[in-house]
Amino acid sequence: MQSTEQASNPVGARIHAAPASFWDALPRPIIGLAPMDGVSDHPFRHIQAAHGRPDVVYTEFTRVEGICRARQITVLENFLYSEIQRPVIAQIYGVDPEAFRQTAILVCQLGFQGVDINMGCPSKNVAGGGAGAGLIQTPGLAQEIVRAVRAGVSAWANGATVRDCPSIHPNIAGEVERRSAKLPPAARLHRAIPVSIKTRIGYDAPVVEEWIPALLETEPAAIALHGRTLSQAYRGRADWTSIARAAELAQGTPTLILGNGDLASRNEGVARVVEYGLDGALIGRAALGNPFVFQTAPLSVPDMRLGPIAMEHGYLFEATFRHAKRYHFPPMRKHLNAYARRMGMPVPQRVKLLQSKSPQEAEAVLRAFADFRP
Repeated sequence: MQSTEQASNPVGARIHAAPASFWDALPRPIIGLAPMDGVSDHPFRHIQAAHGRPDVVYTEFTRVEGICRARQITVLENFLYSEIQRPVIAQIYGVDPEAFRQTAILVCQLGFQGVDINMGCPSKNVAGGGAGAGLIQTPGLAQEIVRAVRAGVSAWANGATVRDCPSIHPNIAGEVERRSAKLPPAARLHRAIPVSIKTRIGYDAPVVEEWIPALLETEPAAIALHGRTLSQAYRGRADWTSIARAAELAQGTPTLILGNGDLASRNEGVARVVEYGLDGALIGRAALGNPFVFQTAPLSVPDMRLGPIAMEHGYLFEATFRHAKRYHFPPMRKHLNAYARRMGMPVPQRVKLLQSKSPQEAEAVLRAFADFRP
């Protein structure tokens, strides 16, 4: 098997699995925070890391073609993170291997500890264009993409930077350099980071027997497998038997298998890992409004500890995005609604909370509920 050692090596060259990485140091079983589109922004991940401490977190996915065509630094918004979130993985998606290669260099320079390729998003806007879960139907392209990302990682390890990426605009390169300069020294080192994949068990029907071996040929550090097909989206129940079969197929390889789907607590995740012979599991929707989902003691409803956390989250959201040209508070409302439900907030007060246009307004509603609840 041929290794890619130089930055100039062509896309598509096969590379051996990276040496020891953060994945090797994680406790077993690994219980991490799943990436969620429209949810897993920097404030959400920061709150989860500060109060729940998942073993690993992923960013929202960012389209590689967008990064390679953009002139405005807002394209890097999903790549904001705080040191408390480590180990943190940048998730990317798309269909152009060369854009993946260049984006991998950018991700490395931003100090991420891993890069993940989304091959599981069921959205028509994503999968319909062949990206996300659409790649399940084109395993050859999926393999080429993994190898392109690893070629980018190898290029970084051999000294390449965003200035060596012809498709990345100088505005974007400058912002990457600005952020990189503020990183701890260890995070600025030119060293390889592991490449992982998040995907589904199939497109219209489970195809684990064909799909997983195709991915294993590229030797990813980890595969996180959602137990639904693209056609199911998020309907029905996750098929953990298919996830277990993937783990069987990965035995004897260096690739970790993590399960994902319908997990309501850390304890449930650990139980699934043991039952189905996995290396770990990712918790997604159950983490909304509940960072304690990653702790062994289950959340009780109502849990008033969530009030101050919701306020902290709201103010961090504003601090993160207030300088954006189109900043507005409403995207925070999905999180406030989740906190309110878990706090047992009655509907009239919850409606008032969801009408908040600032963290100050949200805090007033939350404090009133805490002070005057029955």
